[in-house]
Amino acid sequence: MARKASGTEQLEVAMERLKKAKTAAELRAAQAIVLPLSLGLSLEQTALAIGRSVGVTCRMRTRYDPATGEEKKATRSKRELRNRAKANLEQEARILDEVLSEAATGGVVIVPPLKPAVEAKLGKPLALSTLYQMLARHGWRKLAPDKSHPQADPAAREAWKKNSPSG
Repeated sequence: MARKASGTEQLEVAMERLKKAKTAAELRAAQAIVLPLSLGLSLEQTALAIGRSVGVTCRMRTRYDPATGEEKKATRSKRELRNRAKANLEQEARILDEVLSEAATGGVVIVPPLKPAVEAKLGKPLALSTLYQMLARHGWRKLAPDKSHPQADPAAREAWKKNSPSG
């Protein structure tokens, strides 16, 4: 046998919301409260009556806000909580502004040499992948690879161009 539904303090508000509901979602949210409390229906019977699954009906009852008559916003996901963040978003933005000041004027950003500077500002060790994620989070992106190899010889290239047949 199912346990008795609780929430009698919400019953009066839900009854009013039931009368004033303008959308189907508002109506179902109020019914999820009213039906078990006034008629003694179980969660399964309530779900069947309002046309939702038992899980959704249970969530509607749990999140019902008597002040607004609607569902409360869902709790934030783990991704939004940023439980393992090295710094909050404002600190990250400030650190990147300090470290990438020459890049704002058109300089080329090479990420691996930035790592020690960002680690010094944070005071914590940082993985290179974390730095790439931090840059992506703040709108930085890789536009193009370098146009030439760092060990290339420009003089040898010009000599080759002079001696090659023109097409």
